[in-house]
Amino acid sequence: MKLNEAIKSRILDVICLLFILLFVYAAVSKLLDFESFEVQLGKSPLLSAFASWVSWLVPIIELLIVLLLIIPKFRGIALLAAFSLMTMFTSYIFIVLHYSSFVPCSCGGILEKMSWNAHLVFNIIFMVLAVLAIVIKKSNDGLGRFERSNYLIGKQITVSVVFSVSVVVILFLSSEDIMHNENPFIRRYPQHPIVFSNVKDLKLNSYYFAGYSKNRIYLGNYTNPLHVISMDTNLGNQQVIKISFDPKKIPFKMATIALKDSSFFLIDGSVPIIFRGNTSDWKITKELKGIPYFTLALPLDSTTISFRSNNAKKLANVLGIYITNPTYKTTYNRDLLQQQIDGIFDTDGTLLYSKELRKLVYLYYYRNEFIVAHKSGELDYRGHTIDTIKQVKIRVSYLKDGTQAEMSSPPFVVNAHAAICQKLLFVHSKVKGKYENHKLWQKSFIIDVYDLNKKNYLLSFPIYKTGDNELKSLFVTAKHLYAIIGNDLVVYELKTILTKELKSK
Repeated sequence: MKLNEAIKSRILDVICLLFILLFVYAAVSKLLDFESFEVQLGKSPLLSAFASWVSWLVPIIELLIVLLLIIPKFRGIALLAAFSLMTMFTSYIFIVLHYSSFVPCSCGGILEKMSWNAHLVFNIIFMVLAVLAIVIKKSNDGLGRFERSNYLIGKQITVSVVFSVSVVVILFLSSEDIMHNENPFIRRYPQHPIVFSNVKDLKLNSYYFAGYSKNRIYLGNYTNPLHVISMDTNLGNQQVIKISFDPKKIPFKMATIALKDSSFFLIDGSVPIIFRGNTSDWKITKELKGIPYFTLALPLDSTTISFRSNNAKKLANVLGIYITNPTYKTTYNRDLLQQQIDGIFDTDGTLLYSKELRKLVYLYYYRNEFIVAHKSGELDYRGHTIDTIKQVKIRVSYLKDGTQAEMSSPPFVVNAHAAICQKLLFVHSKVKGKYENHKLWQKSFIIDVYDLNKKNYLLSFPIYKTGDNELKSLFVTAKHLYAIIGNDLVVYELKTILTKELKSK
């Protein structure tokens, strides 16, 4: 019997020592690289909103448990606390793997060296060791009858499990609610939502995305607007296309090409005329007359153009719809763009269209807002990007007796570029969020993704730089993301986390 008691005491000591080593290592590793640990928690799909205090609380609790384990008098409490903490960790990993919107990268410490599934098994083993140590400790303390001892141990373990799991679930639900509804400006970076596929040197920096049709990407050229190049989805099988058109004496200044289904459009708002042709022969066959001067134009289909012009009071920007069928007709919605300073620079932005949703999206450059409107131009709702820049940060000076406005200082750009694919809005943000790594921002461009149907933020990911060049434009299809960075055309493959969102209703 004495030998049995000695063996039990030795086992108890070994288990306590294992927990001491585990928690000391885990706590110290977190504290030594605290900024990284806080950043990783900030990316967590469960704890994003609480990263600031959880990042301190966890190592403090771990070290407190270690202190209690060292003192024999408090080992019973310490072991129960260790079991509860390991249960929380296990619940956290289980929810991440099975119920969260994505599986994040590792969060430091031991987890950094293991896969999520391996760490789940690791935690369960330590939970079993904690239960064994609790049983031995209660046995050594002599709680009376064996049945009563087992009942008390079972009750404590059950209460501990229920409490620990409940805490994690409540944190998860609360964090999700805060992330989606209260905008704490914490980005979520899942593991590899896109994967690099290929890069092509375009030789020139004057290319832009003209459109996508029949599994081919089309690029226009600002310096040579009648020449278009196309290639397959992985940037192979390049073809050069020359548009058949004689502009005669039309004083084009910045003509561009835009594809929509089997039609292509030659656009230049300074004329203002839009020409249309068919991609079967690349010949201009129709002139769309009656459209006003515009600063942006986007074909919605072969007969409908959405545009932005300076046709409001004091030449402020206004959005309109131009329709050619059955007769030429132009309508304006003067309430869509909301002025903060001058109505020109402060309402500057990107005009996009989702064919699947039949919705227009206008994303402001200098504030955290975008407009979603019906194809007819009627407002659907006003959405917000996750940054907190509500007021534009620009300075405007007026020249020539107040008739000409110019920016008098560099503007603070919030949303630099954007693309839309079905119900997802992809935004190149220039604003750094909480818990974000400075090095990541130095070597990449950050893309935020929004669900236009659910009206919420989904996730973020980096597009890595090619040299010192800037990102010029984005284009997204159901399977790929394309980016023009300097002279380089880069293609990424969309992975399951994004393709699933595109397919979901």
